Amino acid sequence: MDRFLKNIQLGGAVIIFFATIFAFGLEVQKMFVQQSVALADLLLLFIYLEVLGMVASYWGSQRIQLTYPLFIAITAIARLIILQSKDLDAIILIYESSAILVMSISILILRIRRSKLIQVALDKNDL
Repeated sequence: MDRFLKNIQLGGAVIIFFATIFAFGLEVQKMFVQQSVALADLLLLFIYLEVLGMVASYWGSQRIQLTYPLFIAITAIARLIILQSKDLDAIILIYESSAILVMSISILILRIRRSKLIQVALDKNDL
């Protein structure tokens, strides 16, 4: 049963990999057709690269590092902030930037816990 579930997970990773490459290609094609590159387009391409990195990391280690989804979420929120109209309530911008701050602190905590300075004993099944 474990082998069956592993194969389903790997199959899903392959589907995500090819779907991301396809979406990346469509975005690049759109930029060529429009003959323009905006910051939002570059951030979207960066999100695609992060997803590809997450799939490659999963393929090699058979586990997802928690920092990849956090980096993707930070980039997605930054893209959202850039794409939003400027007439929105300022509190929305504060909430979104606070979410980026919380995720950044989470990444810092995840990196520090693996540090030799703290010397936390981690099992191979820990996140």
